Amino acid sequence: MTVRTGSRLLAGNLPAEATSFVGRRQEVTATKRMLRRHRLVTLTGGPGVGKTRLAMRVAARLADAFPGGVWLVELAALEDDKFLVQAVADALGIRDQSSRPAMDVLVAFLHDKDLMLVLDNCEHLLDACAMLVHDLLRAAPRLRVLATSRQALRSGGERLFEVPPLPTPDTETPVTTRTLAHNASVRLFATRAALARPGFTVDARNRAAVACLCRRLEGIPLAIELTAARVRALSLEQILTRLENSYFELLAEASRTALPRVQTLHTAITWSFDLCSEQEQRVWARASVFTGGFDLRAAEEVCTGTGIARQDVLELVAGLMDKSVLIRIDQGETARYRMLESIRQYGEQRLASSGHQTAVRLRHRDHYRLLAERAERAWVGPDEQAWFVWFLREHANLRTALEFCLTEPGQARAGVEIAACLWNYWTLSGWFSEARHWLDSALEVDREPSPARAKAFWVNGWLALLQADWAAGLSLARESRVLAERVDDEHSLAQAIRISGVFAFFRDDIPRAVALFEDALPGLWATGDRGGVWINLLHLVVATAANGDPDRSVDCGEECLSLVEDRGGSMSKSWALWVYGLGRWITGDRQQADRLTREALRTGRPLDDQWGTAHCLEILAWNAAAERHKQRAARLLGAADRLWRSTGSSPAELRHLAPAHELCRQRTHQALGNEAFTALFSEGTQFTSEHAIAYALSHQP
Repeated sequence: MTVRTGSRLLAGNLPAEATSFVGRRQEVTATKRMLRRHRLVTLTGGPGVGKTRLAMRVAARLADAFPGGVWLVELAALEDDKFLVQAVADALGIRDQSSRPAMDVLVAFLHDKDLMLVLDNCEHLLDACAMLVHDLLRAAPRLRVLATSRQALRSGGERLFEVPPLPTPDTETPVTTRTLAHNASVRLFATRAALARPGFTVDARNRAAVACLCRRLEGIPLAIELTAARVRALSLEQILTRLENSYFELLAEASRTALPRVQTLHTAITWSFDLCSEQEQRVWARASVFTGGFDLRAAEEVCTGTGIARQDVLELVAGLMDKSVLIRIDQGETARYRMLESIRQYGEQRLASSGHQTAVRLRHRDHYRLLAERAERAWVGPDEQAWFVWFLREHANLRTALEFCLTEPGQARAGVEIAACLWNYWTLSGWFSEARHWLDSALEVDREPSPARAKAFWVNGWLALLQADWAAGLSLARESRVLAERVDDEHSLAQAIRISGVFAFFRDDIPRAVALFEDALPGLWATGDRGGVWINLLHLVVATAANGDPDRSVDCGEECLSLVEDRGGSMSKSWALWVYGLGRWITGDRQQADRLTREALRTGRPLDDQWGTAHCLEILAWNAAAERHKQRAARLLGAADRLWRSTGSSPAELRHLAPAHELCRQRTHQALGNEAFTALFSEGTQFTSEHAIAYALSHQP
């Protein structure tokens, strides 16, 4: 991803500011100065004080200083630390497809990068974040980290900046329109109130009330924003009266050890909750089960029932947006919503006290289970890319649903089904280790023989083989096959046979691999598994070519292309093209290999498929070397190398690539000489994916 700063395009994933940034000039300057001098700066402060907004503003202002980009890692939706390293890798676009520890892959990617990580909302993962930052800073000498947390990380070299509330009007200074115009709390209130009630301004009639409100809210930005949203329905005097009453009632009940500013924010959130209608309160509480945001369809499925009809949800969501409880996130054509973490946690507490938390979490789980099943059926179809984007966006909610299945008694079977249904998406995203974690955990809890268990075994075995975990992959495939025969599951039996063929192929038993793939094909067709047929044909293209049967390889390639051109989408078509191109290369048809691979790159260009792009660059590098374009071959090898490293893989470890890759590297190196080859290879490693694809598709010299 790129962000624009001035006239320059920079790497990074910082979101655009949804609302105007008010005040904080001194804090921005001070934080920038600290980051120039120190490699780890943590913005601390209580909830709602504006740590995240300050971090985003500082990061955007420093983007020019980091050629490797400024990358936001949002941790609020991460419920525990086991996926912390992967969350960082995901933010950076790393798709680890190896069996190496995720930390090793992340370190290898970062060690020579000049970039900044922004770790947002670390407080619930303090120890894990501290260890991660310590290890990354030690391994990557040009890395900077800006963290936000309610507490210090206590990692070596950390420098703290406590984010203060916004200044409030001085009680000793006369309240005038002119003095208030320069006060950050008042400016924030006025700006947000004008969004709620267009035309609102601070003037001689209301300036005293606005000043009093900002003092009562102690300059806490979130409290100010929640309160400002109420000017649509209430006068400033009414807001003051209600806020004062709520404050003293809550203060009497609050813990004596609670910080005053935390009490103030709690007061503002509770007051905002109390002013919502009963239906809005229910939606607020129920929507707290979502992690990482949600769309309207999800809200309609999860938040309905017990007094809320499906047709009322849109209006209730709009009402919560008007009150600044929900924030709209624009992602593509579908609007999504989220809550700030303090507001979500408050809703979670309300839901728990209502006695309906389990029922709502069940509805949340069932919603995502149904969508996972639909996503599986949609593969090799026109909507496959849309479903893949859905998978990426809903990753946090899928984790939450799976965690619920594993921790709620009697729900493990659903966890098995969800994790197994997503096998195509786990494959293409590269999240093999996470998928295996969920499958291993669910299989451990749900031990009853069933088709779902047989399916989970072969999916788990497939992912293990993709990580070159041969022993585990073969063992799981065998367990799937035995169980599938026991429960009469033709589909899982065919898939287990296919995976056994993959194992045979990577163990260099090519004739046996071809036989197993051929055996699996009728069962996959018979059970209507288009995705299974698609991937099995991909196997056959390469295996039959390697087995010296070019005619069968061509037949399988054409059949696979026919399958995806009939009903498939750009993702499955791109893979069919480059695999068919690889098969043509193996059989010596370089011209067809070049044509198919270039078409694959063009088809898959918008998809950011690092695994497929790396394969395409490899094949085109081999072709360039064979056509005596050695400089081009060296650059393409370098560009492919960057992508291989980002996936945690290497062509030297892949049976279908290793011989041609090594031959190409040796011949190119020998023809150019060490110095020229190294320089050109290094030049290729600096290409972005977009640049590499453009170079690969350009005319050869």
